[in-house]
Amino acid sequence: MPHWLIVVLLVAWPAYLAVLGVWIVMQRSEPVATLGWLMALAFLPYVGFVIYYVLGPQRIRRAGRRRDASHDAVGARGKSNASGDMGALDRMAQAMTGYPPTTASRVDLLIDGAATYDALVTAIAAAQRHVHVEYYIYAGDRTGTRVRDALVERARAGVKVRVLLDGVGSRLKRSFVAPLADAGVELAFFHPVRWWATAFSRPKLNMRTHRKIVICDGTVAFTGGINVTDDENDALNADAYHDLHMRIEGDAVRWLQTAWLEDWHYATQKTLGDSTLFADAAPGPIATHVIPAGPDNAWEPVHRMQVEAIHQAERRVWLATPYFVPSRAALFALEGAAMRGLDVRVVIPKRSDSRLVTAAARSYFDKLLEAGVRVYEYGPRMLHSKVLLVDDDMAMIGTSNFDTRSFALNFEIVMLFCNAGVATELEKSLLADMAKSGEVTAGSRKPPFASRLSEAVARLFSPML
Repeated sequence: MPHWLIVVLLVAWPAYLAVLGVWIVMQRSEPVATLGWLMALAFLPYVGFVIYYVLGPQRIRRAGRRRDASHDAVGARGKSNASGDMGALDRMAQAMTGYPPTTASRVDLLIDGAATYDALVTAIAAAQRHVHVEYYIYAGDRTGTRVRDALVERARAGVKVRVLLDGVGSRLKRSFVAPLADAGVELAFFHPVRWWATAFSRPKLNMRTHRKIVICDGTVAFTGGINVTDDENDALNADAYHDLHMRIEGDAVRWLQTAWLEDWHYATQKTLGDSTLFADAAPGPIATHVIPAGPDNAWEPVHRMQVEAIHQAERRVWLATPYFVPSRAALFALEGAAMRGLDVRVVIPKRSDSRLVTAAARSYFDKLLEAGVRVYEYGPRMLHSKVLLVDDDMAMIGTSNFDTRSFALNFEIVMLFCNAGVATELEKSLLADMAKSGEVTAGSRKPPFASRLSEAVARLFSPML
């Protein structure tokens, strides 16, 4: 054996493993995930390092002075017009995010894309001062063109239009973007992919802005699960995703605006000091809390809030999500609620847009059913709603899936409502979804060995889904 090879085996290779092992351990990820990455590095020399470097866990540390500067510039902190709070959940949310409880004067649930795009274009057309946009997926198709043209019209009318799109989810052609630039629209991309920079800084491929936010004049806001794409436009596509969005008025818009401003500042390093960014709003009747979450917040606010809300439930827990790959804590919360005798229901797509995620989700069915959870598979369209209904007066609606990626990797935004009216409307929507679903039972749950094996294998990848 050559001497150089002996040196590599006895000295260089152990040193390589030791240095990278310390690096990975210091990330303080879940023990199982950490051990998995260490095994990958040991048994996949160099290839394992490349995979970890590109896709491995990492935290985004937004510079504190940038975030504080953004808060100071917009004057949002501490000026909520909330008329009270929702108790422990509110205090928990504020401790994790810095966002105080607030209120909304009006909340309209928008079911599916056609209704959402109609309401969105109408609001954009009425804007007089500014329109702020943030999306994970913005496609250059018929739906995207319709919204783009509405933005261009407002920009040409003198309205400040600023658009922030995810650098991976929204890959637009220059010919599509050109009208925006010509009209004076400011366009930026969140974590754009620059392969040439990979050697100098870790790429953030896994950390996307999954938020969908539109704010018009600081008085009307939209958020929820619907992207801008023909895939979610039921007016154009019979197989469009089934989804839920919201149109919001009142003081809560201030905090959606704040979340957008922080993302804009982070992506562009531009601080906006326009005095018209916020509109004064009297306290409304709908108790609300805006909950931003992302890999820059180690508390995982949405994850903790959903688990805590389930623990606090007294009568029912109804969950709808397109990607059901729960953490151990979230899974225990659902099972525990069912074992306490609560009405616990989970609605997921019969087939999601990922076979791996569909198989992983089904791997949890047996234990859920055994605990007393009722499981529904929605079809034939893809269910894309992301909602949690607790008891008769608590609802969480937003962009976050019930999976590790949304809990820890993506930048998400969720609205917590403590209001019987909003809860009732969400209940109606969920009942309609369940009516179009097939209920999974222990008797019907008899997949062949090949399916059970694929589910078990898919579950191994749960921390990365």
